[in-house]
Amino acid sequence: MMSKSHIEARIAELPQGGITYKTISGKRYAYYQWTEGGKQHARRVKDDEIEALQALINERKSLKQELSSYSSSPRSELVRREIELTSTMLVRIGDELKSFAAPVASWRRRGCFVALSEYLHGTSDGRVMALYGLRRTGKTTLIRQSLSAMSEEDLSRSAFVQVRDKDTLGTLNSLLRELEAKGIRFVFIDEVTLADDFIVGAALLSDIYAASGMKIVLSGTDSLGFLFAEDEELYDRCYLVHTTFIPYAEFSEVLGIEGIDAYIEYGGTMSVGGANYNREFSLFSKARGADEYVDSAIARNIQHSLSNYQYGGHFRGLIDLYEKDELTNVINRVVEDINHRFTLDVLARDFKSHDLGIARTNLRKDRFHPQDTLDLIDAVAVTKRLKDLLQIKDAGERVVALAESHAAEIEEYLELLDVIERVSVVNAVDFAAESRTIISQPGLRYAQAKALVNSLVEDPALADLTAPERKYITERVLEEVRGRMMEDIVLLETKLARPQCNVFALRFAIGEFDMVIADPDSLTCEIFEVKHSDKRDPAQRRHLLDLEKCARVGHRWGTIERKAVIYRGEPGLEEGVEYLNVEEYLKGFKTAFSC
Repeated sequence: MMSKSHIEARIAELPQGGITYKTISGKRYAYYQWTEGGKQHARRVKDDEIEALQALINERKSLKQELSSYSSSPRSELVRREIELTSTMLVRIGDELKSFAAPVASWRRRGCFVALSEYLHGTSDGRVMALYGLRRTGKTTLIRQSLSAMSEEDLSRSAFVQVRDKDTLGTLNSLLRELEAKGIRFVFIDEVTLADDFIVGAALLSDIYAASGMKIVLSGTDSLGFLFAEDEELYDRCYLVHTTFIPYAEFSEVLGIEGIDAYIEYGGTMSVGGANYNREFSLFSKARGADEYVDSAIARNIQHSLSNYQYGGHFRGLIDLYEKDELTNVINRVVEDINHRFTLDVLARDFKSHDLGIARTNLRKDRFHPQDTLDLIDAVAVTKRLKDLLQIKDAGERVVALAESHAAEIEEYLELLDVIERVSVVNAVDFAAESRTIISQPGLRYAQAKALVNSLVEDPALADLTAPERKYITERVLEEVRGRMMEDIVLLETKLARPQCNVFALRFAIGEFDMVIADPDSLTCEIFEVKHSDKRDPAQRRHLLDLEKCARVGHRWGTIERKAVIYRGEPGLEEGVEYLNVEEYLKGFKTAFSC
């Protein structure tokens, strides 16, 4: 018989709802219907899918009945065993685990929970599992939720270990020997990367203890250290579960917060105050919080992991920065520079001189409206001031100059940490592709972009502007920032959810398709515009209806099967172009991002 936690994990994977049939024009069609978030959904089911889908629905119903037998049977008390340990490490066992897990038991679970539960309650294969991700992405919460879902028998055979700076793999080894002798089968080791010798000696966890049937779950702040260990000591002995990237669907469901703008402003960590998760103040609500997060969760993560990998011999071209104690600052500067270049690109590409104008006459007459604009500010001048602000640290003040090679190496590590992702932008003239860098934590990007914009409008060079004028400039620029970020979010999530397709933006001499999805197997494609507006406008679909542009796309990538505008309004159809709500579109990827 499956354990209760294993049943719950399996139920979470299976489709709810059922299959119904409709007769249209004399032909019978199957539809899968389910309820989610209080709304009823339905989709057409192909004939060759019906049998498999019905089997999964039946399995879910059967497991729900089996689960009810657990809740109807009287709960037995936690199996109590006197466990005395000689180790000085911080360990929680027995009733301490119940108290540790209880506060998060009712919180909604990330998709990663399923993979973790399957590892804990599946067949032992001698591997360990590592929860790999930046701070505040739910690693320790996943562990606590796993403990809260355990049967009391399994909980009595579990231990949670908190590693401290002074601990080593030697002290951890001694503790694991004791726990094994006491019958402990499930061991959760938090902050394991604080042990300086973890990367070089991690194999003992899999080769000795996991190989003997112990289930070991690791987590730690220095997530890059897990990649180094997995590449060497834990090669083919470790399951990696990534937690850094939090897609919109998961952000919305777990935190109970709706809206693409909320995701743009706060997305990236699980610490925003939602009804179904913890209630800490958002890290990204202010620039200072974003900077501190980059410093502690990213920069120190990279530096600490490099110092412990190959006895510090893997710094490559960054060794000079490390030896002069500049590396953390430079990593911080690289992340900030990526976001500043993004903001500069928004200003340079999306603004014309008249866009930043202010109708001073109307302001004085209290008749100011955002649409009333004049050529008050030259976009070239604004762009120059932005470039000046990008100089985070004057070259003369740097102990070591930031070379392109330094930035390139640091960006390699940022990619390994899932902090940055690349999407392609293709030139429709020669089909050459360049990459666009996206920060996977949108709240981090928005916080730094917002700080830059605020700095711009407070620049002494703009001292002649009135307060309403500065406010208008700020809001106008940030609206464009949110629009470009929404484009990037749609591109990135589509690319990750549909790895079998080529997903890219396509630029023409005049205009562009914000997203193209090309299927190389079927030789079909879909073209999209992504707009931050919640209103429909013919201008939004003009490129999609351009016969010449469509002909070039069809010739290169195949038949165009779909034309759509993704925006913040209601779904609909205009001139053969679909209008898709952005939140509903991104929620459609929920299954694709479940571990």
